[in-house]
Amino acid sequence: MRLIVGISGSSGVIYGIRLLEMLSGCAAVETHLILSNAGRMNIGIETDWSAEDVEALADVVHNNKNIGASIASGSFKTAGMIVVPCSMKTLSGIANSYADNLIVRAADVILKERRKLVIVPRESPLHTGHCELMLKASQIGAILCPPSPAFYTEPQTVDDIVNHSVARILDLFDIETSSLKRWQGNV
Repeated sequence: MRLIVGISGSSGVIYGIRLLEMLSGCAAVETHLILSNAGRMNIGIETDWSAEDVEALADVVHNNKNIGASIASGSFKTAGMIVVPCSMKTLSGIANSYADNLIVRAADVILKERRKLVIVPRESPLHTGHCELMLKASQIGAILCPPSPAFYTEPQTVDDIVNHSVARILDLFDIETSSLKRWQGNV
């Protein structure tokens, strides 16, 4: 299975990094990574990672300016795409089909081909314009999956919260991870 991962410029790049870490051990998944310039910047600001080390987690890395990349065409078969984290600028581009970079173009292709597009928005609080963009993205086929902590898992660390959120994102593609503690009901 091929999966496109876009890391855009909002806070929360650790979600995208952790997703790539989890997928790097999964031989059945070929990852195609796109980093926006602001995503690269936030990697340096928010983590101890370098952009190059994050890129090394992916099977294929694409330049966000390369609108002619393989993943910019519907004939390049993928299981879908995850934009994690997704800035409001990138969400706006996706919702309005304004494909001026590869992250937005690849997302547009995923939508037109009726494949699965998961958007992980990272903004708070939200104003009406943000909510309208999320509604529009949902109406054209995207799945919105904000990283919302699940406290029934009794997380002990920030990593526990990040791992659970990323595992839930991967669950949308039927990719099992050992870090997902499923609700078993109120026993």
